[in-house]
Amino acid sequence: MIRVLLADDETMVRAGVAAILATDPGIAIVAEAGDGAEAVELARAHRPDVAMLDIRMPKMDGLAAAAELRRGMPEVAVVMLTTFDEDAYVAQALSQGASGFMLKAADPRELIIGVKAVADGAAYLSPRIAQRVIAKLQHGKLERAAPARERLDSLTPRERDVLALIGKGESNHDIAKQLHLSEGTIKGHVSTILTRLDAKNRVQAAIIAYEAGLVSD
Repeated sequence: MIRVLLADDETMVRAGVAAILATDPGIAIVAEAGDGAEAVELARAHRPDVAMLDIRMPKMDGLAAAAELRRGMPEVAVVMLTTFDEDAYVAQALSQGASGFMLKAADPRELIIGVKAVADGAAYLSPRIAQRVIAKLQHGKLERAAPARERLDSLTPRERDVLALIGKGESNHDIAKQLHLSEGTIKGHVSTILTRLDAKNRVQAAIIAYEAGLVSD
């Protein structure tokens, strides 16, 4: 069962998202918050697997709440759920350690797909957001290739294999199957990779893998 905390200052939006997630028997809403500060408090109390945070909320916005959760509860996967898809919001969300970024106007099925992806250790961006991220990465990719490859020098061959699959968006479960290793071993490799690359999350690690040429578009 994937335990989800949902934070949004609009009651109707929270109700709608909760209703969509409730259609999947593997997902349970364990707490709902109306602002970022309450979301952090409830996360401490309930220790959810995934925290879905709206960006614009009173008292503490979703970006600040995401940063607080990543500092105090790194095991909680953070997904930003918002009406806004401006590049600045995406960049800030990823820099704060968010594992996902989804739009409220997206297909409802995306909510379930995204929650399951980040709960399984993968990252998830709404397709519209992913296209824009890739477009920005392509611009100036050659200039960033050499520094990215230098960062990979700190990794072992096995860690590079794991990083390449992270770059393809694979979950820990899928990486373990493909490399014939236990999921626990993969989690250990992922933790080491993030530390050695000085990456806050899998999205940042995937970007480095892309820039270094480990994966294609």
